[in-house]
Amino acid sequence: MPSEGVTRFTADHTPEPLSPRRLGAVFAALAGWRAVLHRLGLVGLDPARYGGVGYGNLSVRVGPFPGARGARGFLVSGTQTGGQATLGLDDHAWVLRYDIAANRVVSRGVARPSSESMTHGAIYDLGGHIRWVFHGHSPVIWQAARSLRLPTSDARVAYGTVEMAREIGRLARETPLLDRRVMAMGGHEDGIIAFGRTAAEAGGALVATLAAASRPSP
Repeated sequence: MPSEGVTRFTADHTPEPLSPRRLGAVFAALAGWRAVLHRLGLVGLDPARYGGVGYGNLSVRVGPFPGARGARGFLVSGTQTGGQATLGLDDHAWVLRYDIAANRVVSRGVARPSSESMTHGAIYDLGGHIRWVFHGHSPVIWQAARSLRLPTSDARVAYGTVEMAREIGRLARETPLLDRRVMAMGGHEDGIIAFGRTAAEAGGALVATLAAASRPSP
């Protein structure tokens, strides 16, 4: 996967420190869940996979709520930070707006936003109740996606693209994605996305799916 971590959208990014007073609480919650997913190997770096490039990214909505589609701002881990054991606020970006049709993301922060930011935005656009998105990599879940009947994006669609954002909408219309809250990325090796109203809902759905995929065959 030589293209892992490559940004495929136009980034209108303002490099400036983010406010701990404004974002400190949501950052702390996000960091706690990232630590959990890192311990589970769903986020991190494995020299034996993906050419040794780090993987995984998380985001959380930042008010006002519910926010207009395309302007449901969120704090997201920065591009190519997946391999770091821990992240600080400066390792995140605040995405203010995203325009799927124009393939453009407007953000600020010391770090530039994750290459998956357009996909995160597309998930937030599914409903104002969605506040958390976790993108991890799990060979166990990905390989069991069909047997688990997970909503799965078209294998021809690359991550971080306008087409992937549109796939999110298609899956919401044609599959039980909004009820399952977990999907596999057919064209992104081992890529899994979970989301929810709360971090516990998103993380719980992801961990429950990992447990289901890990069951021994009868």
